[in-house]
Amino acid sequence: MSELRRFLETLTGAPTAEVLWRLHCEKMAEYGFDRIIYGFSHYMSETSMGDPADFVLLTNHDPAYMQLFMGNNLYRDAPMVRWALHNVGACSWRYLWDEMARGTLTEREKHIIEINQMHGVTAGYSISFKAITSRSKGAIALTARKGMSQDEVDAIWAEHGSDIVVMNNVAHLKIVTLPQQTEGRSLTKRQREALEWVGDGKTTQDIALLMGLTAATVEKHLRLAREALSVETTAQAVLKASFQNQMFIVDGL
Repeated sequence: MSELRRFLETLTGAPTAEVLWRLHCEKMAEYGFDRIIYGFSHYMSETSMGDPADFVLLTNHDPAYMQLFMGNNLYRDAPMVRWALHNVGACSWRYLWDEMARGTLTEREKHIIEINQMHGVTAGYSISFKAITSRSKGAIALTARKGMSQDEVDAIWAEHGSDIVVMNNVAHLKIVTLPQQTEGRSLTKRQREALEWVGDGKTTQDIALLMGLTAATVEKHLRLAREALSVETTAQAVLKASFQNQMFIVDGL
């Protein structure tokens, strides 16, 4: 138990998502899970998981596999993704073979399983995290080393599953509090400060006074922030920057 506590202390002290992810991948590999995909969306709806460009996506899978899985939108119809969207907790990938035996999988789902088998993604566990809002959802797929059977994975889980779930829950909760890497440009300090004042309900004139700038310069910072975040309105920029933990952060941590 002391070893688990030490790891959790290290994990919760990680200064960036990159450091946390490296530590977590190394720890999961000790249990045989050497390939991992973590996904989180703030923009869920009844019919969509949201724009993939807005996902928080962390993985140590081979880039070629990820290009196939994400770039070809296979994730949308993957059976374990479907399970994660509608459940909370941990699930053995034995679920796939049980569904196959019952004849409940679609041809598309069977095709995705075949592709995974070609890439050695055959045994593992998925953990679906409890949603923090009605539009958010996060999950992680723990893929076992090539050559491991689901029986071997289930045996590991029987002994260490509770600890693995705790570590993944803590990793998830930590990830959603850290500034996230985005595909677009990062906000500058001035852009972030201007958005923070907007979030506090200040007008452009108020912000100009608070930042010691002209109103035109404030408007420029807000325009550039919108462009960096790929949104159309300042309100959308405030919301997206907030979701990505790019506002009210302490530099240097």
